[in-house]
Amino acid sequence: MLGRIPRLAAAALPLALPFVLISGATAAPVQTFAITDLVGWATQNGGTTGGGSAATTTVTSASTLTTALASTSAANIRVSGTISCSGMLRVRSNKTIIGNSGAAIVGCGFNINGDRNVIIRNLSFRNWNDDAINVQESATNIWVDHNSFSNGYDGAVDIKRGSDFITVSWNRVFNHDKSMLLGHSDSNAGQDVGHLRVTYHHNWFDASTQRHPRVRFGNPVHVYNNYYYNNSGYGVASTEGAGVLVEANSFEGVDDPFHLGEGSSDAGTLVARNNLLVNSGSGQTGGSVASIPYSYTADAPANVKSIVTANAGAGRISL
Repeated sequence: MLGRIPRLAAAALPLALPFVLISGATAAPVQTFAITDLVGWATQNGGTTGGGSAATTTVTSASTLTTALASTSAANIRVSGTISCSGMLRVRSNKTIIGNSGAAIVGCGFNINGDRNVIIRNLSFRNWNDDAINVQESATNIWVDHNSFSNGYDGAVDIKRGSDFITVSWNRVFNHDKSMLLGHSDSNAGQDVGHLRVTYHHNWFDASTQRHPRVRFGNPVHVYNNYYYNNSGYGVASTEGAGVLVEANSFEGVDDPFHLGEGSSDAGTLVARNNLLVNSGSGQTGGSVASIPYSYTADAPANVKSIVTANAGAGRISL
């Protein structure tokens, strides 16, 4: 059911209390946003409206999808059925792309390259041969919401090269390794510093391996109310001067929930607040993070697992 998300009763708390740790605990307010609402960085810089009131077109093939995405006119694009394709399809500005029930993109991905004001919702991406969604070259005001990602080659949602004002919400990543990269290179500070501001909320990282997200330069990057389950690599990494707020998430069976630095990348800063750690490591924090400029309310971390698993991914909302 759409509408407001209820606060669960205290009885929903895990019973294995010796294995539960609340890090930086503070009281969380009742959720005041619906699961269909846009929250986070994509509300800034004039907001994100996609195709708005433009005409709607329904696509059922790779050729019609490619043409619709590449148009320089505003549009609402409905994807019907399974579309098999390869490579990366260019998405131009002022587009809303929504999957009808059961819609899937198989074998290819979307490339938002310097464009702005794009919404992608309710699609299942599978077996992509590059990235599923690639946001780059100062693309702004992008909302990636209620999609499912599985069994792809590289990133599920990669954001880089000066892109900004982006929200990634209510997605599910499973049967996949490299989930979400933010900032592609340690040597790209000149383009990235002051940008790469992204909100990741209510995503389900379902036994995916790493990069949930892996962050360079962006500050503040807001990671809240996500459910991390059995991630064998790590949860969140803050590197190269990034500032990441990790808030009110639920980690279950994650030995390395969050840390500073990654690979050859130098450390960023990371503040962890009010996270639930169940059979998980304690994480690594350090430094401070810039303030969050937008309105939001975080669900209590004890409720995040049930809320996210019930509502994240494609097929959970009607649009």
